[in-house]
Amino acid sequence: MYRILELLRKKNDFLSGEEIGQNLSISRAAVWKGIQKLREEGYEIEAITNKGYRLVVFETMYNKREILEGLQTKTMGRNLYFYEKTDTTNACIRTLALEGAEEGTLAVAEYMTAGRGRMGRQWVAKGGTGIWMSLLLRPNIHPTKASTLTLLAGLAVCEALEAEGIAGVEIKWPNDILLNGKKLVGILTEMDCEMEAVHYVVLGIGINVNTVEFPEELQHIATSIYQETGKTHSRKRLLQRVLLSWEGIYEAFLEVNCDFSLFQKRYENKCYTLGKEVSVLGKERFVATAMGITPEGELVVIRRDTGKEEVVFSGEVSIRKEQTNE
Repeated sequence: MYRILELLRKKNDFLSGEEIGQNLSISRAAVWKGIQKLREEGYEIEAITNKGYRLVVFETMYNKREILEGLQTKTMGRNLYFYEKTDTTNACIRTLALEGAEEGTLAVAEYMTAGRGRMGRQWVAKGGTGIWMSLLLRPNIHPTKASTLTLLAGLAVCEALEAEGIAGVEIKWPNDILLNGKKLVGILTEMDCEMEAVHYVVLGIGINVNTVEFPEELQHIATSIYQETGKTHSRKRLLQRVLLSWEGIYEAFLEVNCDFSLFQKRYENKCYTLGKEVSVLGKERFVATAMGITPEGELVVIRRDTGKEEVVFSGEVSIRKEQTNE
């Protein structure tokens, strides 16, 4: 049936069943069955007597074949698993990793039943609205440096969104992307490692693309491309752009022996957190002003209680409510 699809793509007009059958050396009945199967997969194919079939092309088509069509990466996403419904794509990649899947293996879901973000928070992942994806990475990196992959992923997604014409996106350290002060993208990185070696990293990314509305409790903190622009956006094209952007940054990172300092300024230029008053929720809770990013990717803050500079390695950092919708 996919050979029929390719013929319809190339024609970009009506193509008779007889012509299709002659091209593919199949019967008219086989052509009809192939057309029906394509329709079942979501392709809209117009049929007119004495004219034949015409593929109605939609940028909103979103499946394994459509994602791979036009993908420009060398490795990222080339080994693609597409799920109509699953618990989480991170869990899918963990299973594939243990089975020996190669780096760049991608899991994409139309709908996730157990989507989550950092700190175990729920991530709303309805079907047909967003990009829910996870990548398998096998970097030769020390576990202490693996956290910088989260920051680089944020940079890659941010730059991909800008390349798609989504202006004003910013990174909330370390793993969220905001648009007009509301959360547009969440990134969840998980790692399997020993003391001195990383076995694999799962890079999970969730993007609110065409979400029309959110549950009441999320309306003041979450947004989508559709809500901000009033236009439906191609999930396929954006996903392809994210993969290409990530591949470029990831390869460059490995080439410089995983030195984040070479990306430090690019990250700081996109970092919404800098200059804001934040609440640091780690082993100790305190309020501070975010000042910068270290060459290792940590957040530099000035404590409000002591006036001293401190480096935040991990933990939750929340921007104070009076400055944002969070």
